[in-house]
This record gives sequence, C-alpha cells and structure tokens, in this order.
Amino acid sequence: MRVQEIANVLNAQWLCGEDCASMQVSTAFASDMMSDVLAFVQEDTVLLTGLINSQAVRTAEMLDLPCLVFVRGKNPHQDAIERARALGIAALLTPYSMFEACGRLYMAGLQPVRLGEDDD
Repeated sequence: MRVQEIANVLNAQWLCGEDCASMQVSTAFASDMMSDVLAFVQEDTVLLTGLINSQAVRTAEMLDLPCLVFVRGKNPHQDAIERARALGIAALLTPYSMFEACGRLYMAGLQPVRLGEDDD
C-alpha cells in the first residue's frame, strides 16, 4: 500500500514527507513501546503510535521506516516533526484511535507484521 493510500484511509493530515506519498509499505505495526517496535519490525512498515516525542522518529530512523502515523489526534512535538522532515520520513496525524486506525488499514488490505506465528 502506498503512503498516500494510508493517508486517505486514515483521513490523515500530512505533518511532513508529502514527497513520500508514492512510497510503498508492505506491513503495519502499532505500539507506544519502542522496544517492541525494535524487536519485531522490519523496513517497509508503517508505524502507528501515540508516542509524540522524538523517540518514535528515532526508532523509525533506526529501522529505516518510511512512514509514521500519530494516532488519537495527538500532535507530536515540534522537534519530532523537524527530525522526521530532515530524515525524509513521512509523518501523518489521524484522528482515529490506534485500534480503529489499525482496523481501517487492515480492512483496506494492509498486512500486519508477523510475529512468528503460523498463518493457519
């Protein structure tokens, strides 16, 4: 799914990274615990989080993630937006809760990060 499609599905506001609109992501992961993100996520994943400080952006940078979505209409700190802009990471703001945002993306066809379980 392209980042622009994610923005559309989530009725999201672009905070930065509009030039990344055509980038493709294959999976999504949602967490406010960046240790979980570091443990389970690989590149080409969109990260949904309610964490609004620059730690979320630093984590996305470490994993080479193309897109961050801040949920619940929570505006990230200005330094987080500036860091995302400098790194070329798309940052979106959705009014939806994390649960609803994930559900909407799943219904639109975006796959979750697999945590090692079988796909029975």
